[in-house]
Amino acid sequence: MKRIYSVLVENRAGVLSKVSGLFSRRNFNIDSLVVGETADKSVSCMTIVSSGDERTIEQIEKQLNKKIDVIKVKTFKESLSINRELMLIKVKYNKENRRDIMENCQIMNAQIVDMSKNMMVIQICDTSERIELFIEMLRSVSIVEIARTGTVALTKCKEQ
Repeated sequence: MKRIYSVLVENRAGVLSKVSGLFSRRNFNIDSLVVGETADKSVSCMTIVSSGDERTIEQIEKQLNKKIDVIKVKTFKESLSINRELMLIKVKYNKENRRDIMENCQIMNAQIVDMSKNMMVIQICDTSERIELFIEMLRSVSIVEIARTGTVALTKCKEQ
């Protein structure tokens, strides 16, 4: 089972190392880790995606809450959140497959952000599942390089 942890931490040197070290020491896997400042520059938000059984999920949350630099931990399921990931993918193209690549971009709502005579860089911002699908769609062309951000997530809006 996958779980998303939104962890507010103090924006100081070494905090990322302490949090990732917690996962390493306890042999918990990190599927995705994204860190960025919040509106308050003294606070960062870590979005950590991890998987494991119910006991592991509970242990991760308890251990995160014990850390001094951690301000707040929110845990939520993928189904109760809006998740996005950004990917840049560089592909080689030729006259024969250029139109197919452009059609795939249109279908998946991806944008060509850079182009040369025989290469292009495409960006897509979507769920991890749709990004995986887009990579599969481009397997028939020559993929040169891929860079992915990892998952960022917020809980879904609820009416009050």
